[in-house]
Amino acid sequence: MLRSVAGFWLAIVLSFALAHGALAQGAGPSEVTRWSVAAAAAEQLLDSDNGSEGRLEELRAEIVAFRSDFREATTQNAARIATLREQLTALGPKPEGEGAKPESADVAASRAELEEQLDTLLTPVQRAEAEYVRADAIISQIDKSLRERQAEELLETSPSPLNPVYWRPAFADLNAALSKLWNEKAEGLEGDDDLVAGLPITILLGALGTVLILRGRRWSEMIVSSLQRLGARGFGIWRFLVSLLRIILPFAGLILLALAVSSTGIFGPQLNEMFLLFAVLGGVMLGLRWVSERVFSRDDDEALIPLDWQDRKAARFHVSCSTALIVVAALIDEVLEAGDPAPASQPVLMFLITLLAAVSLYCIGKILGRVKDPEADDAVATELRSSTLVGTIRTLGKGAILVAFATPALAAFGYFHAAEAILPPYFMTLTLLGLVMTLQRFGADVYGAITGQGAQAREALWPVLFGFVLLVLSLPLLALVWGVRFNDLTELWAVFLRGFSIGESRISPTDFIAFAVIFGVGYVLTRLVQSALRNNVLPKTRIDVGGQNAIVSGLGYVGIFLAALAAITGAGIDLSSLAIVAGALSVGIGFGLQNIVSNFVSGIILLIERPISEGDWIEAGGHMGYVRDISVRSTRIETFDKTDVIVPNADLISGTVTNYTRGNTVGRVIIPVGVAYGSDARQVEDILREIAEAHPMVLLAPPPSVLLLNFGADALEFEVRCVLRDVNFMLAVKNDINHEIVARFKDAQIEIPFAQRDVWLRNPEVLQGDTGPAKAADPETKEAQT
Repeated sequence: MLRSVAGFWLAIVLSFALAHGALAQGAGPSEVTRWSVAAAAAEQLLDSDNGSEGRLEELRAEIVAFRSDFREATTQNAARIATLREQLTALGPKPEGEGAKPESADVAASRAELEEQLDTLLTPVQRAEAEYVRADAIISQIDKSLRERQAEELLETSPSPLNPVYWRPAFADLNAALSKLWNEKAEGLEGDDDLVAGLPITILLGALGTVLILRGRRWSEMIVSSLQRLGARGFGIWRFLVSLLRIILPFAGLILLALAVSSTGIFGPQLNEMFLLFAVLGGVMLGLRWVSERVFSRDDDEALIPLDWQDRKAARFHVSCSTALIVVAALIDEVLEAGDPAPASQPVLMFLITLLAAVSLYCIGKILGRVKDPEADDAVATELRSSTLVGTIRTLGKGAILVAFATPALAAFGYFHAAEAILPPYFMTLTLLGLVMTLQRFGADVYGAITGQGAQAREALWPVLFGFVLLVLSLPLLALVWGVRFNDLTELWAVFLRGFSIGESRISPTDFIAFAVIFGVGYVLTRLVQSALRNNVLPKTRIDVGGQNAIVSGLGYVGIFLAALAAITGAGIDLSSLAIVAGALSVGIGFGLQNIVSNFVSGIILLIERPISEGDWIEAGGHMGYVRDISVRSTRIETFDKTDVIVPNADLISGTVTNYTRGNTVGRVIIPVGVAYGSDARQVEDILREIAEAHPMVLLAPPPSVLLLNFGADALEFEVRCVLRDVNFMLAVKNDINHEIVARFKDAQIEIPFAQRDVWLRNPEVLQGDTGPAKAADPETKEAQT
């Protein structure tokens, strides 16, 4: 009763929405009725819990289509609604309260008209949103019900295949199903005329299929040999592509043979489907064998997993056995579906296959556990990027051994569905991971052929990223292999596309894509403008190198900021709802990131004021050297011993910095000189002045000066003070002048003194020891002079 009332009011609501044109375009009363019937039927089945899985899947697909329509209806007239809200905001808040001044009649009339238009547009949108929520809830309930049924099926028990009572009936059911397929009459077959009429096509298809099966592998080997003789570049790529021919050509031959048999019209529809299924399973078998040939290759250089030659050969054999068992199991399932088998027939017939497949999987697990460690052999280390991959392979081997023991035990105790849900999926998981490794190697070979790096490109960054992308793309396939419903994946994808809400804003993946594209374009344009300024425009101006770098860096910061702002605006991200989050972040910045912010602001100040520039010789914080780079957070100084010192920008702003080359490279050098007492001071002064004035790096305006500063303990102390054209050559100038001073003083016989000291021993007799009579010594006697 309640459900009927709900359906009645739903029809009224949707009819009102349709009258305003806000629901899905082109929808009529029939669409409303279909939605009401589908929703009511789904809810009734969910309440009674007696609907079949097929019926639930049909209703789910229908409701998903309605949900998409409701989703589109919620966005109808969005621009007009936003405009009306902006107009109402422009009118200001509506006066409220007794003391409030009433608004004018024109404003009140405009407000009333705008509110009426807004209500008219919002009503169908709100109704569509309500129905969208209902449809989404029904879909979630259907998915939950199907998952619960799937879980219950896994835990269902069947008769144990070890009981001999069920053996004979099982084989009898298989024989009956085969007989039913063989005795099936083909519809539409009228005598031998139809067979004769289709005989040319049958012969042609059969001949082509046979040739492709028998000669396809040989043709592929001939192509490989020809390429090897030609020495074609990128041989690994050609060998990979030709190896695909070894699968494609025989698989095409199997399909042609199946079509040839079907074209005869002799067999019935079910048997024709069996022939086509056999061809498809043959292709699957070829594909699995191809993966094993690539992963456990006969060539040591091409093997993706480093194992001994015997282990790789054994692995290929066991993969082929497992593949053949999978094909046989699929054929038996298809045959049994044609008959009416007993519940115990399938578990009994599949038990031996399960046991043999478990033995092969156990052997594969033991082989994977013997994978070599990359640290044990340098050649292997080049194949594996890290020990993590080795650990993953060994873990998969241990899992294979565990599954090999568990599945026969489960099947023996009657849990056939549980065993069937573990063993084949695990084998397919290993196959998919091997396929990912194979495609990653192919991508690396292509990259190596393009870049000319050859085999070394297999360890480059881009092939590794390509492998990661392949692994991510394989996750949905792995989920399907392990029993996840396809509808569950599509629903998860739909939820992902809807995005997530932050406050009143909803951010979807399309917003992220738009943001990334706009920001990427802005970033590239910024770098192009920077490059043009740095290389073409600024070098032709009179701006110094430091100023040019400051302009280029500042332009980069401004360009990136504008690109981010344009990306946020273009993606439609409303930052107003993030005000609280931004406030919390500002508090965090104030406490935890204050040093980083301080260095960032200091970097901007350095670029604007330019107290130091790249190439300047500075001294800051006890470090002296040349400024090599000024970044946002820090400045890199290269010392004279060729070491880099990273100085935070805040230290350069708040501390004392000595810049020896700011504005120009002119600087003074001071050279101390000492001469012996008794030397002619005026002569010394003239010689030193002549030496300084003669050096080409010394400026004559102002002229160099020579000063007698002190009467030292050992010498007369002079200083030569001169201004250099380029202070960066200070040490070279000192070296030249000192050499010239030594030569001129030698010619003028002017002595450069060295320190002398007299050493007096207070008790010299102590040094003589007990070797003879002590000699009297005057404590005032001078023993040594240095």
